[in-house]
Amino acid sequence: MGLISLLISLAAEKSLSSPFWQFNYAFGHYMSVVKKQDFHNKVTGVLLPIILLAVPVVLTYLALSFVEDGLLHLVVSTAILIICFGCVKTRDTYKCFLQSAFKGELTTCDLHYQQLISDKSLPDHGFGQTLVWLNYRYYISVMMYFVVFGAAGAVFYRLLCSLDEQQHRLTEQEPESAAITDVYSKLLFIADWLPVRLASFGLMIVGHFSKAFPVWIDNFFQFSKAPQCVLIDVAQQAEDIMVDDKDCTAEPCLLVKLAKRNVLLWFAVIAILTLSGVIS
Repeated sequence: MGLISLLISLAAEKSLSSPFWQFNYAFGHYMSVVKKQDFHNKVTGVLLPIILLAVPVVLTYLALSFVEDGLLHLVVSTAILIICFGCVKTRDTYKCFLQSAFKGELTTCDLHYQQLISDKSLPDHGFGQTLVWLNYRYYISVMMYFVVFGAAGAVFYRLLCSLDEQQHRLTEQEPESAAITDVYSKLLFIADWLPVRLASFGLMIVGHFSKAFPVWIDNFFQFSKAPQCVLIDVAQQAEDIMVDDKDCTAEPCLLVKLAKRNVLLWFAVIAILTLSGVIS
C-alpha cells in the first residue's frame, strides 16, 4: 500500500496545481482556525507548540484507523501524501531564478535567492545547496516518515517544518516568542537527525562516492551538527561541479539533478524493501 501511494504521489504531485493540493493551503486554514479561537492566549508556554503539532497528527491517525476498507485507506493516505509532498513556492522560485539568469539579470537572481531563504528561515549556504536541502525536506524526509509512520508521520514532519518556519518569522517581529521557536527547532533537529544522514548516504551513492564517503563518515558522528550542514557538506563532495563565474546556473542545476537522483534512489530502496517484505 505504501509503495503504491508513493508511486502515485510522486507522479501526481507536480501536475496537481490547485491550491487544495498544496500543504501551505491546508496549513493556512489551520492557523486561521487557531487564530479565530484565540488559542495563543488560552494556551501558553511550551505546551502551545506541542498541542499545535499534535492535534492534526492525532486526528489524521484516528481518521485513518477508522477506515477499514483497504482501497479507501489507500486513496485517503495517497491524497494526504500528495499534499505533504513538494513546495510550489520553492519550485517557482527556482524557475524564476533560471529565467532571470538566462536573461543576464544577476541582481534579480540574488533577490529570488534571498527571498527563498527568508521565507524558509534558512542560513545563507548558496542557492544550489539550499535547493538540495529543500528537496530533502519536501520529498525524501516526507517519504521516510510516511513509510515508517504512515500518513500521520508525513503530516507530523511537514507540519513541524511549517510551524518552525512560521515561528522563526514571528520571532523576528516578536523576540519574546523565542522560547517557542527553540522548541520547534529542537524537535526538528531530532526529527531530522537520522533521516538526513540516510539521505546524505544516498547522495554519496548517486554521486561521487570516493570523495563524499570520508565527509559522510565524519559528519555521521558529529551529533550536534545542524542537519542542513550535514547534507550540504556531503552534497558538495558528491557532485563534481565545474563552476563558471559567469554562469550562476551551473551549480544549482547540477545539485538539483543530484537531489532528483537521490529521490529516485530512495524510492527504489523503499520498493525493494516493500517487495521483499521488510516493510509493508
